[in-house]
Amino acid sequence: MTVKEHLEVLVTPLLEDGNCFLVDIITKPSKVSQKVTILLDSDEGITIQQCTSISRRLAKQLEELEVFTEAYTLEVSSPGLDQPLVLARQYQKNIGRNLKVTLKSGDVLQGSLLEATQSEIVLQLPPPKKKSKEPVQESSLLRRISLEDISKAMIEISFK
Repeated sequence: MTVKEHLEVLVTPLLEDGNCFLVDIITKPSKVSQKVTILLDSDEGITIQQCTSISRRLAKQLEELEVFTEAYTLEVSSPGLDQPLVLARQYQKNIGRNLKVTLKSGDVLQGSLLEATQSEIVLQLPPPKKKSKEPVQESSLLRRISLEDISKAMIEISFK
């Protein structure tokens, strides 16, 4: 069992009543100490208190089970806006927000997230900036995208 798998087994029971969910576990070794980042979220958003509680309980288990023999730093937090969406549940939580989606084909799409299922999302693309002689069909601005085709999806922050 890898360290990441071991951490996933330990953290899963700490997630309160299915309200919180594990987004990712990132381990970064360094010369001084290994950094372990546990990214958690919930459908309503995760609080600092929830992260602190889970961090304390997880740290206690890590010490008792001696998972790390070397020095390490544990960080439990929510994924920031600078983190890509990786789970279907994250897309569902962010319906209505603007996304920048990079497809595995290399194409980049920007639009408003209208729908999200376990297998695909629907983006409302903005109308073309250049006026054309033909009116733009509304249906041509809707794009169904399979989650498997997405390389990276980021929430776009608007300061308007």
